Amino acid sequence: MHISRTAAGRRRRAAAVAAVVACSTALIGPNPAAAGGDTPVPAVPAPKLDFRPCVPGSPFDCATAEVPLDYHNPRGRTIELAVVKRKATGPGRRIGTLLFNPGGPGGPGTVQMPWNYESFPREVRERFDIVSWDPRGIGNSTAVNCFSSPEEAAAWAASKPAGFPVGEQERTAFFAAYEELGRRCEQSDPELLRHVSTADTARDLDLLRQAVGDEQLTYYGISYGTFLGATYANLFPGKVRAMVLDSDWDPQAWTNHGSDEAPGSTAMLRLGADRAAGETVDQFLALCGSAPTARCAFSAGSPEATQEKYDRLMKRLRERPVGEWTYARTVDDMVNGLYVVHPGWTDLARRLQDLWQGRTPEPTPFPPAPPVPNPNPYLGEEQASAVFCGDSPHPRDPAVYQELERASAARAGDAGRHWTWATAACTHWPGVAANPYRGPWNKPTAHPILVVGTTVDPSTPYAAAKAMTRELADARLLTHSGHGHTALLNPSSCVAEYESRYLVDGTLPPAGTTCRQDTPPFSEPRPRGGISTGGGGTADGGAGRS
Repeated sequence: MHISRTAAGRRRRAAAVAAVVACSTALIGPNPAAAGGDTPVPAVPAPKLDFRPCVPGSPFDCATAEVPLDYHNPRGRTIELAVVKRKATGPGRRIGTLLFNPGGPGGPGTVQMPWNYESFPREVRERFDIVSWDPRGIGNSTAVNCFSSPEEAAAWAASKPAGFPVGEQERTAFFAAYEELGRRCEQSDPELLRHVSTADTARDLDLLRQAVGDEQLTYYGISYGTFLGATYANLFPGKVRAMVLDSDWDPQAWTNHGSDEAPGSTAMLRLGADRAAGETVDQFLALCGSAPTARCAFSAGSPEATQEKYDRLMKRLRERPVGEWTYARTVDDMVNGLYVVHPGWTDLARRLQDLWQGRTPEPTPFPPAPPVPNPNPYLGEEQASAVFCGDSPHPRDPAVYQELERASAARAGDAGRHWTWATAACTHWPGVAANPYRGPWNKPTAHPILVVGTTVDPSTPYAAAKAMTRELADARLLTHSGHGHTALLNPSSCVAEYESRYLVDGTLPPAGTTCRQDTPPFSEPRPRGGISTGGGGTADGGAGRS
């Protein structure tokens, strides 16, 4: 759940998970008349998926699904969804299909699922076909694109400061750029902008479930994908077979508690992303300072000295950037670099040390592109903005952002500035979701849901996992004691084992279960994640709450 404003940032988001997203009486939000979002819609036949190898010799198969743009008018315009599948590796033991959303909003599943396929537990890969897709408006599907060429998009991006604005002149340029983006998007495809909500995507997800031949949905969603999962569970509660929600959004905070009143803050600040990132930055510096420079290049020999070194670096970058590495760009890179601990934290420490020594950091090498037709689709900011600006109310008055930034920086440090400005596009966004879903969140589901929360997460706080567990009618919380964004990409063998048992046969972990990360930051690997349990729960698949 983050916005990367450079090509390298977009690649890092695709490799890791992406995750996107940033007080006035004016707000952008759903149509109050459609606030419930669960108005009955006409029946729509499942699309036909003609899977073929994505590229010759690829282990991944690709297909295109045709779905209605507007589910309330299914005979009207249609759009295309790009879909990818990896067949179960133990076909004789196949259970069904696991549908996966990689987060964002804005994560292209056709790229991220192949890139991160090996992160899924071994037994899950053996027993399920794993299918993902680029949600409507995103990537290789019918996409929101407000520019006529890549060069035009790049020129727009260069018209505003990298990261976030510092000072009045940069704030003026920042909002002027987003005003221009709003105008361009309003002229490009306004009809599409109104139909890329999470509720629309949840209905796509149900058609994909039908298309792969499953009676009920087996689903894994990370970050924004947890909100998509919660939306599906409340639109189609009888269709939930198993659902893992990893690194969660609090649905009440995201939707402003379903209120039509103007929000006093941005959605990301309501979610607590700034506090989560600030805590993770503190942990990064403390753990780095406790490690030798061979493991953390930025270490100054102690947590206190490393924190002081970081503060001095940030102050120096405000006055004297290193090439294009300004203070704001470095903060942006800092927060984004904390998502995946290995090798992300080690690479981040190296970049900070380069800047400390006055050198432009070398770019981080990326793994080979996955074997799919378009491994680097256009992922402009307008794609994520179309989802979160239409789905969730945000302040529309640019003047409130400076005060929000001051308050967030006071409680979360530099990371607060990053998250304050992360949804600034909403100040001038022209699209409002036509048919959003804003609750309730407690409709009884056919089977219980497994919620996974990481204790030190730079994007989604552990408190949001607790909130998601409370909000859903029947959910069990599994605590991942570790660092980074999502347990999927910051692995714990303990978490993987519990997820496998749940996805395969519905067995929930005992209430109060906590798993440790396999390899903590800046440490030698250890063979397995530890486990402790509590709360008197059982592992019989019952409807426990935690």
